[in-house]
Amino acid sequence: MGQQATGQNEPPSRDAVAAAIDGALAIADEAHRLAEARRAANLLNAHWRSNPASAAWVAGRFQKLAVTLSAPMCDLLVLRSFTLEPVVPLARACAAEHGVDLRVRFGEFNAWTQELLSPASAVYQDPAPDAIVLAVQTRDISPALWFEAAMLDESGLEQEADRTVEAILSPVRALRERSQAHVIIHALEKPAVPSAGVFESSGGQAMTQSAAIDRVNTKLREAAASMPGVYVLDYDGLIARFGRDRWYDEDKFLTVRLPMVADALLPLAREWAKYLLPAIGRQAKCLVLDLDNTLWGGVVGEDGPTGIRLGVEHPGAHYVAIQRAALDLSQRGILLALCSKNNPGDAMEVIEKHPHMLLRPEHFAAVRVNWTDKAQNLREIAAELNIGLDSLVFLDDNPVERELVRSLVAEVTVLEPASENPRDMLAAVRCCPLFERLKLSSDDRKRGKMYAEQRQRAELESSAGSLEDYLRSLEMEADIGILDASSDPAIIERVAQLTQKTNQLNMTTKRYSVQEVRALADDPQWRMYWIGVRDRFGDNGIVGVMIVKADGKGWELDTFLMSCRVIGRTVETCMLATLVEHARQADATVLRGWFLPTRKNPPAEAIYREHGFIETKKTDEGVLWELDITANAPEQPEWIARRVFLPTPA
Repeated sequence: MGQQATGQNEPPSRDAVAAAIDGALAIADEAHRLAEARRAANLLNAHWRSNPASAAWVAGRFQKLAVTLSAPMCDLLVLRSFTLEPVVPLARACAAEHGVDLRVRFGEFNAWTQELLSPASAVYQDPAPDAIVLAVQTRDISPALWFEAAMLDESGLEQEADRTVEAILSPVRALRERSQAHVIIHALEKPAVPSAGVFESSGGQAMTQSAAIDRVNTKLREAAASMPGVYVLDYDGLIARFGRDRWYDEDKFLTVRLPMVADALLPLAREWAKYLLPAIGRQAKCLVLDLDNTLWGGVVGEDGPTGIRLGVEHPGAHYVAIQRAALDLSQRGILLALCSKNNPGDAMEVIEKHPHMLLRPEHFAAVRVNWTDKAQNLREIAAELNIGLDSLVFLDDNPVERELVRSLVAEVTVLEPASENPRDMLAAVRCCPLFERLKLSSDDRKRGKMYAEQRQRAELESSAGSLEDYLRSLEMEADIGILDASSDPAIIERVAQLTQKTNQLNMTTKRYSVQEVRALADDPQWRMYWIGVRDRFGDNGIVGVMIVKADGKGWELDTFLMSCRVIGRTVETCMLATLVEHARQADATVLRGWFLPTRKNPPAEAIYREHGFIETKKTDEGVLWELDITANAPEQPEWIARRVFLPTPA
């Protein structure tokens, strides 16, 4: 479910949206019900974007669709020193806009320290929250920095800043030891007018009120970087973007402890969404871009390559800015693709040769420049990249094309700019929370290059005489490691990321956070394997994960997953062969694993069967497969050179 609107049409009324939702849920056929539910969700989004005051109604209606849409749920606990209840319906509607069923509850007012420190508090009771927002005002945590900064010398300001940091971090450390929830800490905000006036910026004193608050926030960010699952929200930056003079409402704060104006609530809700969505794994994998009047001004087929608007001056500079935003996303591991109705020769001439193009052919993982309808092209792009349609985000200046995509491929997130002005298209890209990442791995930064290498592999495969010839010619090497407490944090983060993002070749689709992966890696009952693959064309990075409960004679695969970019190269056989070898060394006799079907993981269904497992149990949830490893074992592929790291099980 993405950012939606109805183009040039009037947004749907509440009655129309309600009728669409009720009609969808009344359909008996599952596939038809899902399709209609997606269309109803798009109508709900269109209504929400035009009527922000309907947030509570929108959230409630989306909750009715959540089961049919298989929407992930996020249980959020808010701990705060000031009133935030009015943000809740807006936050839930923002989450619903992107397909997440957000449930919100609050701790006791201004009792956040006690709740984090007490093991008996609601923070640590079932149901455990998925995420916790810790929102504390500067004036509440440090009255001295807010009210009395002008009376403190530089040393006093520095000491107060350090005391404030510890007052926040000490309870957070206690939380991190007892809870695996994601933690989002509001950084401290600055007053609208500094207590020392222009002296703050005159250079007469190094440590000032603003500098002391900056010191607190810097130390919070440094601490968060070393604490898994802890992130800092730039609350002061949000206030600055909104407008510091417009944000604060002192009368409202003194009467109901709500320090901000009503118009600031929605920006805060959207900022929460930028952290909550990636925390629970709701992320886009690919931005699909139109060309004419999207990446450049004008129509290349009519204006010619030299007549389009693209350059350092107005209006061409706005389109360069859109391209720069796309390049920024590619550095987060987000793929770029083209989907444009155009003459391929004209379009590629601009992309390859125009002096002001930032995006060149090598930046695109897939290209569809033709006269086919864009809905079909988007299906082909998703298939080529081996990702789901719901992993695509589509940007197009034309409201007719946007509406066509919504109608025919409702799973795709369609960005809805406020207008066709390129500045608004840029804002739509920059502000989409599906592009946010809380952690970046080396694999993320190399993803675009990896897909370019994948095209070379596809060309080799098409020219090979046989599948075995192709596999041998790849010259594959595999590194397999076992996680423990001393493992590289980057590997632990990549393992967690794969559990959160892999959908197709994933037997159980269980999701694990970094902190949960760390906990399992430290548990002697569990074995956590990762596999990295490289070949003659490049390094694929870490592409597979096995999480196993080693329980005596029977080992059970809790998680078996593999990135779609190594499909068809027998990497799964290499993984299972290694696991069976280790299980035998530990005197296990049986390896078992569930296949729990989802709408996205049919490609994984046959893996256990193809490797000699026997179906032993079938339920409504899935199928249990078992392999007698005393008699059977997958053979390590000859064409993969394997190295196993870390101590093998005794």
